[in-house]
Amino acid sequence: MGSTIQELLEKLPVAANEETRRVWAVDCAHALGLGGMAITLGQELVWFTDETSARLEDLQFILGQGPGLLLEDETSVLEMPDLSLLLARQWPQYAAEAEGLGIAALFVWPVRIGAVQAGTLTGYRRTAGPLTVQQSAQGWLVADALAQHVLRHWSAAGDTRGHVGAVELHRLEVHQATGVLSERLDVSLAEALARLRARAYASGRSLTDTAHAVLIRELPDDAS
Repeated sequence: MGSTIQELLEKLPVAANEETRRVWAVDCAHALGLGGMAITLGQELVWFTDETSARLEDLQFILGQGPGLLLEDETSVLEMPDLSLLLARQWPQYAAEAEGLGIAALFVWPVRIGAVQAGTLTGYRRTAGPLTVQQSAQGWLVADALAQHVLRHWSAAGDTRGHVGAVELHRLEVHQATGVLSERLDVSLAEALARLRARAYASGRSLTDTAHAVLIRELPDDAS
C-alpha cells in the first residue's frame, strides 16, 4: 500500500540527490491519482517526475500553448479531465502532441510563494476523468510544500548538482544557448529564443537537448 500525502510531506527530502527527490515526487503523483507531475517557477522547470511530464512542460514553452498558460485564477485548480474535448479547440498543436504522448487529462495547481503566484504544478493522467475533492485539496498541499522547498534551496540552484537540497535548473542550457545564438546570428534574445524553440519543435528533440546541441555546435548556427 502506498504512502498517504501527509506521510510523504513529512518525508520531503531536504538532504537528498535529484533522483531521490524524483522518486518522492512520483509517489506524490501516484497518491494524487496522477501519472506524473512537474513544477515550473517562472520559465524554469525545476522538478518533474518523468520524461512525459517534462515533455509536456517543454511543449508549452516551445509552442506558447497549454493549460499552464491559461491559469488566471490563482485560487482554484484548472481541470481539463478530457483533453479530446477541451484542448483541441484551443491549442491544436499542443493537443496533438499531448495525445501522441498518451495523455488524456491535465490538472494545474497554482504555485504560490506568499501571496504571489510564482508558477504551476501540472499533473497528467492517461485516462480521462476529474479529480476527487480530496485529490484536488491534497494537490494544493504538495504544490505549497514543493514551492517552499524550492524557495529554501533556490540559492543552491545551478552550481551544486548532487549537493544537499540542491534545486536543478533544467533550462539553464536553454538560456545559455539563447545568448549564444543571439551573439552568433546578431539577433535579439527574443528572436534567438524563438529560433531555438522552432528547432526543437521541428526536430522532435527536447528544448534542453536542442540547446545542448547548439552549445557544442552539433547544429549549425543557421539551422531551421
